[in-house]
Amino acid sequence: MQNTIETMKSLTFGTELEYTGITRPVAAKAIQSVIGGTIAHRPDLGYDTWQIKSPDGRIWKAISDGSLGAGGGCEVVTPILRWEDMETLQEVVRSLRKAGAKATSETSQHIHIGAQGFSPVQIANFAKIFYKQEELILKSLGTWGHRLGHYAKRTDRGFIERLNATRQITNESLNKAWFGELNMHPTHYESHRYRDLNLNNIWRTGTIEVRAANGSTHAGEIKANIILCLAIAAKALTAKSTSSKNRREYDTRSAKYDMRVFLVCGLGLNGDEFKNTRQHLLKRLPGSAAWKNAERAA
Repeated sequence: MQNTIETMKSLTFGTELEYTGITRPVAAKAIQSVIGGTIAHRPDLGYDTWQIKSPDGRIWKAISDGSLGAGGGCEVVTPILRWEDMETLQEVVRSLRKAGAKATSETSQHIHIGAQGFSPVQIANFAKIFYKQEELILKSLGTWGHRLGHYAKRTDRGFIERLNATRQITNESLNKAWFGELNMHPTHYESHRYRDLNLNNIWRTGTIEVRAANGSTHAGEIKANIILCLAIAAKALTAKSTSSKNRREYDTRSAKYDMRVFLVCGLGLNGDEFKNTRQHLLKRLPGSAAWKNAERAA
C-alpha cells in the first residue's frame, strides 16, 4: 500500500469550487491574500474572468457560473496543483469563507486528476473502481439528490457493459465505450460530461473529472474529497487487475464499516496521516466503523 500512497502523492490535480454569497472581485482578493501575486480582470476570456497570477506564474481564476442561478456567485478554478500545494489550497478556502463565500445546495466541487500518463487500461480501472463503490461514495460525499438528477448523474450502466465487453482497451475503444460511438473530439458542453464521473476531458484536457462532491467552505472536507479521488487514481495505476462485478450495494447497517474498509484496505488511507480524511468521509454514513453489523456495536 505504501507504493500506492507514494503514487497518489505524485499525481497532479485541480479543483473547481462553486460558491454563493461572494462576488468575483472579492473572491480574487481573498485568493490573492493567500498566494500573493497580481489580479487582472479579463472579461475578454469569457465568464467575467478574474485572474490571480501567483509569484510562481500559475493562474487561479474567479469566474461566473450559470448553474449558480440568478444571484450569480463565483466559481474558483485552481491551476494544476501537486500534493505540496494542498495546504495552500486549504488556506484559500478559509480565506474565501472569511470573505463571505457560502456553500449552498446550488454549489459543488469538481475534482480533476491529471491523467496524461495513464494508459487507457488504467483509465478504465478508475471507472471500474468508482462504479463498483459508487453508491457508497455518493452517500459518503452527501451528493444532493437534485445534482444526481442533472449535473452529476450516476455512471451509465451501458458504458460499464460496453467497457467489460471490450477485449482490448485502447484509446479508441475506451472512447467508443464512453460515448456509445466514436467521438474523439467532444465539445466542451457535450452532454456525457454531466456524470458524477466524467471522462469527456480525457479527450479534451487529459483529466479524469469527479463531479460528485457538494460545495463546501470546510477546508478539511475539500482536502478529503480530493484525497479520495487521488487514492482511487493511484489504485487504478498500481492495481494488477480491477473488476466492476459484484457492485457494492449500499446497506445502512454497515455503510460506515464498508467505507472504512474501502478507504483503509482498498485505497491504503490508513494511519494518523489520513485520520481527518477518514473522519470527513465517514461522518455522513450510518452504522459503526468498527463493526459490519451495527447492532453488534450497540
